[in-house]
Amino acid sequence: MQNRLLQLVEESGMKKEIPAFTVGDQVDVHQKILEGQKERTQIFSGTVIARKGSGLRETFTVRRIVQGEGVERIFPLHSPKIAKIEVKRTGRVRRAKLYYLRGRVGKATRLVERKAKGTETGATQGRRKKAAAPSAESS
Repeated sequence: MQNRLLQLVEESGMKKEIPAFTVGDQVDVHQKILEGQKERTQIFSGTVIARKGSGLRETFTVRRIVQGEGVERIFPLHSPKIAKIEVKRTGRVRRAKLYYLRGRVGKATRLVERKAKGTETGATQGRRKKAAAPSAESS
């Protein structure tokens, strides 16, 4: 009974539409900021280096380099202060947490882009067509 009640409360506070992003992705986090009576949106761009928690408590850590200094921010995924999350690039990683990026600077922090499933480059498709097509000279 108590578990079910807790689950209902959590579901009411959760956001409905969250983009699919994982560790290693480059994201823009649009955060609402109150300055006196005015509300504006500030964008924090960077690489997702960690995701942890589940349900309403889920958080993700975004890291970027500003003027040669590393800056990390931890955002609650279901926070009402987060207007939206945009995925810019998807990174191919083999770790759940990318804390090793903290020790790297410059080009060493770049990650290889993850390709979407089912997409091939033009060169790969051309080679496959040539290999599959029977040649007219052999007849």
